[in-house]
Amino acid sequence: MTSLKLLPVESSDRGSQRCRLGPGLMAALGLTAGSPVLVSLPEGSCLCSAWPRPDLADGFLQLDMKSCSPYLVRQPTSRLTLDPEQVISVPCPKLKGMKISVVVQSVDFKRNSPPRFIHELVKDMLKGALVHKEHVINLEDFDMDILHVVIKDIYPDSNTAGLVTSKTSVNIADIQTVRHFKSHLQGQVTVPLGGLDEVSASLREMLQLPLLYPATLDSLGVACPRGVLLVGPPGVGKTQLVRKVVGEVGAILVVVRGPEVVRSRPGESEEVLRGVFAQARAAAEEGPCVLFLDELDSLFPRRSGSSAPENRLVAQLLTLMDGVDRSDRFLVIGATNRPDSLDPALRRPGRFDREVIIGPPTLSQRAAILSVLCEKMPVCPSVDITELAQRTTGYVGSDLSALCREAAMHAMRENAKGSGEHMVALKHFLEALKLVRPSCLRSSLGRTDLAPVAWEQIGGLEDIKLKLRQSIEWPMMYPEAFSRLGLCRPRGVLLYGPPGCAKTTLVRAAASASNCTFLSVSGADLYSPYVGDSEKALSQLFRQARACAPCILFLDEIDSVIGSRCSGQTANSVQTRLLSVLLNEMDGVGLKTLERRGTQKILQVEGAEANHTTEQLDSQEVCNKDVMVVAATNRPDCLDSALLRPGRLDHILYVPPPDLQARLAILKVCTKSMPVAPDVCMEELGAGTDLYSGADLENLCKEAALLALEENMEASSIKHEHFLQSLKKTKPSLTAQQIQTYQIAS
Repeated sequence: MTSLKLLPVESSDRGSQRCRLGPGLMAALGLTAGSPVLVSLPEGSCLCSAWPRPDLADGFLQLDMKSCSPYLVRQPTSRLTLDPEQVISVPCPKLKGMKISVVVQSVDFKRNSPPRFIHELVKDMLKGALVHKEHVINLEDFDMDILHVVIKDIYPDSNTAGLVTSKTSVNIADIQTVRHFKSHLQGQVTVPLGGLDEVSASLREMLQLPLLYPATLDSLGVACPRGVLLVGPPGVGKTQLVRKVVGEVGAILVVVRGPEVVRSRPGESEEVLRGVFAQARAAAEEGPCVLFLDELDSLFPRRSGSSAPENRLVAQLLTLMDGVDRSDRFLVIGATNRPDSLDPALRRPGRFDREVIIGPPTLSQRAAILSVLCEKMPVCPSVDITELAQRTTGYVGSDLSALCREAAMHAMRENAKGSGEHMVALKHFLEALKLVRPSCLRSSLGRTDLAPVAWEQIGGLEDIKLKLRQSIEWPMMYPEAFSRLGLCRPRGVLLYGPPGCAKTTLVRAAASASNCTFLSVSGADLYSPYVGDSEKALSQLFRQARACAPCILFLDEIDSVIGSRCSGQTANSVQTRLLSVLLNEMDGVGLKTLERRGTQKILQVEGAEANHTTEQLDSQEVCNKDVMVVAATNRPDCLDSALLRPGRLDHILYVPPPDLQARLAILKVCTKSMPVAPDVCMEELGAGTDLYSGADLENLCKEAALLALEENMEASSIKHEHFLQSLKKTKPSLTAQQIQTYQIAS
């Protein structure tokens, strides 16, 4: 049997509850004119009576959606292709009674119309209609104030559908306005949000108590909360969370944005704001209502001494929130990513009573967000969501959404070249990671991009490599072992040694291997001619690093940024103030509530076993929740002793100049990509390069290559004599006295 093409209903059939079918399908299903049929659609079903098409054409279907599922009321379906099996005959006996909910046009009609009048009117409008349990009956064609009827239950219970007659008793459970009905329908179709379950439950509780149980609070003598303030960085899902929770509660949402309120003439903005609150009060008469003020800081900033328009707008909001009565069943929710810019009078109890903080997602929350985003994507089974969550440190929900979209685009480009089907693999996510960076780092002070360096590209220094691996890589790779022994990653590591001995390169290799966020800062990024700006910049840098934890904050040449208080500096110098800020930040003093990540853990159900993967993610989050400060200097004597104690810079590592074995390893690394002649003796070069640093040896190899080109531009290899000539030209940058000084310091 051929498929059926769904066509729009004819105007003459509107409100008739008819389903136009071809005679062939009616004969195959054993239907006669007027037989009840249930048509299954992608998002619900529709109950109607079968009638032959006037043109007697098979393969087409026309539906009058008078009785259909609630979702189809919100989004009617048309121009689909259906299978004949989706059209089935259903018995519809005469009903003895039914329980319904009536949807009316306005609250005035609901208030002014007697219940008996509405009951008789609805009963007359439903006479002769086919109804289905949990379906919505569309009565808009009657052109009256009663628009819909929701079938909650029918009697007898043995049937799911039936025919309404004049003897059917009608029980009206409640009367609601169309605005409240549509908001409830919208709440049934909510977008899933990953990683926000705990915050969602907390916000839902605050909404349900005052909106759905005001009498209980009154009996306890407790005032209902009037406002909730959502605080969090951009992109964490504050607006989406409000829409989702309000829909689940079944409340009406009134959204206010900045440009809709602000006007040019004095007094107009306050008038618009008063109108918004009046609109929310009117909506609250129809049912629970939430007034959502998005980007609150742009509308109501901190009041200044001048008579700015914003001052009058803030004063008007304070007056309106103080005027919210217990009988007003609406709640005010504000959202901002700059809570310090708000006027302090807004953040007291009685106005915005509760502040819900949505911090950057933790490791387990990122895994939950990625799972939700990848549900509808054709992702390869080999893609490990946990590994992907570990690589996306510092990403918020909008960043992860952009990452998945970019990975899908990479897969589409490959498919366009004919390389396979539409499957998103891990390589596509890795390519997308190069393009989509965390939004919290786009305006950061330090440098975030670094050229990846492998441990194998650094010759020698095996002990230093092991120490860095223990400090940075091990907490990421073995979080359960660290948690079992009560260990956490060190607060800081100091690398000191002569210039050119790969201190910076070691840090780059550690950052590349650990998949941590990397921030590098120098004195030029921090210093400012204005008093206090340098300290503020350093505090902001730590806030950005904590938002992206686990994070490596690299302070190269730290002696030029932060000196010692014993070196003759004045007590109020910039370096002294920066040192004070750095000590406080490393100790964790002054951590703002806004920087909190995640929420408290929900208690596990008694008798349930925790998932091993969840335990591992939690252990990793506990072990790597802080910022690690890695500093490098070639003048350790210039640093303050308070910075060098355990608990701040825990590990102080001396990076020595390369010995003979290390020099051989460095020479092999430097000449790996060079066409070296067979006569080159690396052992001889290593023995003749005493006091050479790693940078000196790299320069030696480059100079030898240039000498080979100087001799012949067509040279295909570098000979031993070129290295010897280069050895005569280049001199070591280190001295025995300099090395002895570092050895005494260590």
